[in-house]
Amino acid sequence: MASTSPKMKVIAENRRARFDYFLEDFIEAGIMLLGTEIKALRAGRANIAESYAAVEGREIVLVNADIPPYKQANRFNHEPRRHRKLLLHRKQIDKLIGAVQRDGQTIIPVKLYLNEAGKAKIEIALAKGKKLHDKREATAQRDWQRDKARLMKDRG
Repeated sequence: MASTSPKMKVIAENRRARFDYFLEDFIEAGIMLLGTEIKALRAGRANIAESYAAVEGREIVLVNADIPPYKQANRFNHEPRRHRKLLLHRKQIDKLIGAVQRDGQTIIPVKLYLNEAGKAKIEIALAKGKKLHDKREATAQRDWQRDKARLMKDRG
C-alpha cells in the first residue's frame, strides 16, 4: 500500500471498493495525463468511484475515472472520462495481466493522490468479488423474529 506521508495529498478514494471486493495486492502506478488534467488534480477535483483498470493490448489503462475539465483552460480542455494509460514496469504489467486472465481477478483503483514530488499516482489493487448475501433470506428471518416476538407478547 502507498504510504500516507504528511506531504501526500489524497485527491480521491474509492471507499466502495473495500466493501465490494477482497483487495489483495496493492501496486502504486503513475498515470499518463494531459496538462489540463494535472491542473484539475492539483485543484483537488477527481472521482474514481466508478472506475476500473482494464487490459488493452499489453498495457493497463484506467477506464471511467472522472477528472473534470479545468475551467481556466476551456479551449485546450480534456475529455473527462477518457482512457488513461497507467505507467508500470513490464513485470508488474505481466503480473496484472496474468491475474486477470488466469484467476479472473479485477484491477480496482483504490486511491488517487499527488506524492511528495507533486506527481499524480494511483494505488491499484488486484481484487476478488465478494459473494453478495441474499437480502430476501435476511428479510424473511427479520419478519419471523418480529412476528415471534409479537406472538410471545400476546401470550404472556
